[in-house]
Amino acid sequence: MRPDESPSEQKGQPGLVSAALSGLCPRCGAKSLFTAPAALAEQCAQCGLDFRKLERGGRFVGVITMLLALALILAALAVDEWLKPPLWASFLFWGPATVGSVVFGLRFYKTMWVYHQFEESQQP
Repeated sequence: MRPDESPSEQKGQPGLVSAALSGLCPRCGAKSLFTAPAALAEQCAQCGLDFRKLERGGRFVGVITMLLALALILAALAVDEWLKPPLWASFLFWGPATVGSVVFGLRFYKTMWVYHQFEESQQP
């Protein structure tokens, strides 16, 4: 890969969103980046790439989760003020929306961080 290419620009490599949703390895593209919805695997099952070594700076994830929670709370307050839905409808919508948003946010952030660290380690 050339230094000026990112995974989304390289031929055959997916963008970060599809890589986060599918859990694709930055080296071989196998679906082995995550062992649970938002838990990073230790290494790739196909090529043996050590993901834990690439994630070493990913301690910022708590701040990402807090910012996402703040955005969800503000959205819930705005929807409640605007539509005034019944309490059961709010729980029915915001429960799954919160879980889905947090899981996707964590997967996206961790994928972005691993891909960035992998690119950095590949440069001469």
